[in-house]
Amino acid sequence: MHPVGVLGCALLVASIAAADEREPVLHRIVIDGPISPATVDYVDAAVAHASKEGAAALIIRLDTPGGLLNSTKTIVQTLLAASVPVIVHVAPAGSSATSAGVFVTMAAHVAAMAPGTTIGAAHPVSGGGEDIAGDMRQKVENYAVSLVESIAEKRGRNIEWAEKAVRESVSITEREALDLRVIDVVAGDVETLLARVEGREVDLAGKRFRLSFARADGRAPAIVEIPMTFRQRVLSVVSDPNIAYLLMMAGILGLYMEFSNPGAIFPGVAGVICLLLALLAAQVLPISSISVLLLLVGFAFLVAESFLPSFGVLGFGGIVAITLGSLFLYTPDSNLFVDRSLVMTTVLVFAAIAAAIVLTVLRDRRRRPETGTEGLVGEIGTTITPVHREGKIRVHGEIWNATSRSPIERERPVRVVRVDGLRVSVEPSQED
Repeated sequence: MHPVGVLGCALLVASIAAADEREPVLHRIVIDGPISPATVDYVDAAVAHASKEGAAALIIRLDTPGGLLNSTKTIVQTLLAASVPVIVHVAPAGSSATSAGVFVTMAAHVAAMAPGTTIGAAHPVSGGGEDIAGDMRQKVENYAVSLVESIAEKRGRNIEWAEKAVRESVSITEREALDLRVIDVVAGDVETLLARVEGREVDLAGKRFRLSFARADGRAPAIVEIPMTFRQRVLSVVSDPNIAYLLMMAGILGLYMEFSNPGAIFPGVAGVICLLLALLAAQVLPISSISVLLLLVGFAFLVAESFLPSFGVLGFGGIVAITLGSLFLYTPDSNLFVDRSLVMTTVLVFAAIAAAIVLTVLRDRRRRPETGTEGLVGEIGTTITPVHREGKIRVHGEIWNATSRSPIERERPVRVVRVDGLRVSVEPSQED
């Protein structure tokens, strides 16, 4: 082939390869659980990666019952400042964007829902699902309303409905959400979603940006799935307020068993691992330092009860400290609480341990000595020689000097009534 022809073919191949490289690629993550600090890390990393790789958009497939308000706020900030288009798709059918999911969905550049999904019920509640009481209720509610209204205004969505979702916990279907301008698109799958938002303009970091996902060959763009890392999965589990509490209690219980039975090894190893995981959760959860101190003091009192018997005083103090530390483990402004049934179960377990310690100590105190000179009193022996003012008996396999108030013949059973140094006082026994 002529050199010019070879060069032309090479340039053609290179241009085709370059064109292929410029084909739009989408990144996608899946959030199918509560919004937590692990979700924040997941979303932040995905947005940064999609931006770095020049992705045409980042799709977030969402199905959440809600989550932490602070975590939701951080995700909203990330989505509003994202330099890559973010599409939140509430899917598949049967999914919902409840509570925190409302904020995340409305903060996206494109909000979409699949048929058979719902959105709403964004009224703030405590970490245990209970209504927030007192002045804190109004404070948190007003903050949530201001946040969702600012999001709706920023993205041009229905501000009035957004407020109702928070104050009145209203919930609507995907069709109602589309009619009320809460979302932009109803689509059952990604292909339909992309086709319906093709050419739409969005506000990307303060600039108008036209979405384009079309490929030269007419096929759907490639989608790169971004799964959670191992670290994010572990953090997702331990950052649950109840799981973090269980890990902390399991760690304390394991160390208590190790201190009470030195050399058991396994309880100590398991306890240390649980406590380290609890510390990992403490890095992302708003845990009160005073409450942690109460838990540690309670643990110290229970250990002290084992070594310095106080007939239940230390054990009772330990139970009180553990109960208070459990009830107020998380800071008040976080609205997080440990489930009350879980606290009750934990306190009952530690109370049972303290009661067992006290009963064991009392039983040991009441038990007659079985060793040493005190253990001889009441024991039955046999005279080796006649015993009166002096004599010898055999008891516990040992020969002792003995005295008695009345003469006792040889080879007669006697009972030890007193021990004076190396001499015992005996009396005739009715046992043969």
